[in-house]
Amino acid sequence: MTTNTSEGQVGFADLDLAPEIQRALTALGYEEPTPIQQEAIPPLLAGNDLLGQAATGTGKTAAFALPVIQRIAAEGKGKGPRALVLVPTRELAIQVSEAVHRYGTDLGVRVLPVYGGQPIGRQLRELQRGVDVVVATPGRALDHIARGTLPLDGLRTVVLDEADEMLDMGFAEDIDSILENVPSDRQTVLFSATMPSRIDSMARKHLSDPVRVRIEREAPAPGEAPRIRESAYIVGRAQKAAALGRLLDVESPEAAIVFCRTRDQVDQLSETLNGRGYRAEALHGGLSQEQRDRVMGRLRGGTADLLVATDVAARGIDVEHLTHVINYDVPSAPESYVHRIGRVGRAGREGVAITLAEPRESRMLKAIERATGRKVPLEKVPSVADLRARRLELTRAALHESLLEDEDLERFRVVVETLGDEFDVMDVALAAVKLAHESGGAAFDEEEIPELAPRDRDRGDRGRGGDRDRGQRGRPRGRTSPGMTRLFVGAGRSAGVRPQDLVGAIAGETRLSGRDIGAIEIADRFSLVEVPEEAADDVVRAMRGANVKGRRAQVRRERDQSR
Repeated sequence: MTTNTSEGQVGFADLDLAPEIQRALTALGYEEPTPIQQEAIPPLLAGNDLLGQAATGTGKTAAFALPVIQRIAAEGKGKGPRALVLVPTRELAIQVSEAVHRYGTDLGVRVLPVYGGQPIGRQLRELQRGVDVVVATPGRALDHIARGTLPLDGLRTVVLDEADEMLDMGFAEDIDSILENVPSDRQTVLFSATMPSRIDSMARKHLSDPVRVRIEREAPAPGEAPRIRESAYIVGRAQKAAALGRLLDVESPEAAIVFCRTRDQVDQLSETLNGRGYRAEALHGGLSQEQRDRVMGRLRGGTADLLVATDVAARGIDVEHLTHVINYDVPSAPESYVHRIGRVGRAGREGVAITLAEPRESRMLKAIERATGRKVPLEKVPSVADLRARRLELTRAALHESLLEDEDLERFRVVVETLGDEFDVMDVALAAVKLAHESGGAAFDEEEIPELAPRDRDRGDRGRGGDRDRGQRGRPRGRTSPGMTRLFVGAGRSAGVRPQDLVGAIAGETRLSGRDIGAIEIADRFSLVEVPEEAADDVVRAMRGANVKGRRAQVRRERDQSR
């Protein structure tokens, strides 16, 4: 069965949710269910398996969490967990855990997030005391299962949240191993923002006659603008910062995330933007958790309006008043694009997604269009004249608002009257407008940004590829990709290590996804893995206590980067 959003809207009271859950939702300010909640909650309360497709930020967490909580309350608590929620990242584990706690407070539901990078001792103690819902990354869940500290025999519900992300991170085998050991009569729920063939195969393997729910973004009425306005600009690398500044001036975002590929790029761009008068904050893997919290606090508090971040560092964050997502580089995978732009246009609000592409990245834009089924319009970077006109419009709007709302203008009358004795009042007004206009807005380059045409194929890509040694993934042997660092892993082919084992081990213990991990070379007794430079030290620290193919392996930076 497949449902969509064509049904009429209903209230939470119409979904047969327990009074305690309805009270919690009312206290949290929830007024009516989102489309995914409206369509998913009834079949889940009825005990059906469910395969759901909905974009990030559409309310999927409540869609599965509320039925899970109600089932636990109705059937009673057991010695072990009654529900297991598998998620791709530690940030999402924390986010889902907090949501379950808020929804289930009045029913006394106990929830525990379980993820890598956190001391396992605390998790062991909480599991021993007893929890009802475990929200875990697959790697750490398997670790606890192997230790015998995460009993599965009492599970009534298993949820796979952001399943496409988990597959991208190399967790397919881990998920299979977990699901093969849970009770066969459990309820299985799978949510994914995208629905590639791999997800459909997983659903056929692990779900039993599932209800299929697909929630697409609401199509605009004829003549209306789409909820997320997508656009792309073809810009040379040397002009990207200037083009970004002009777009920020024209768009005037309330809050925006600018995605970059590397830590160095984040630092350089945030410094450039601050130098031009914007309030930008950098977020990348080189920041401590305390620094990260301060950055997010400034963004949420309105003392900063731009977050310049890497994909890795931005994973799991949620900014309520976010209006713009800007891809400073084209995302390397269509799924990444979908997840990024899903951060705006939520809960009926309008959002803007902008991509800056170099001519050689045009084919990547085409891949995104094919994957999403939507055209990303190519637009021209605003000219100097466009920018001047926009700034004049902003000045006019600010003055108009001041005239309408400011009741304290009278104290300035003496200035106007004094100058009016010497100059024409119109000239006085013009001078005042000029001062107001010049005092606002960031500096911008007066040079026009050249208009470039997209290029279907970059000459520099020709001839690349070819055969690679068995056990490799990515670039030809001996070269490190830009922005990446190679790590030495003390386990190789003789230990049965495969590329997917290394991807799964690293992704399970860090913020990295499978797409973030670069080339892999597997020798007989060791392996070399490319990771983003900004995340290298975090990966080394996180992997100290982790297993690769069931055994501990030394992980460090490769000593000879020139080999």
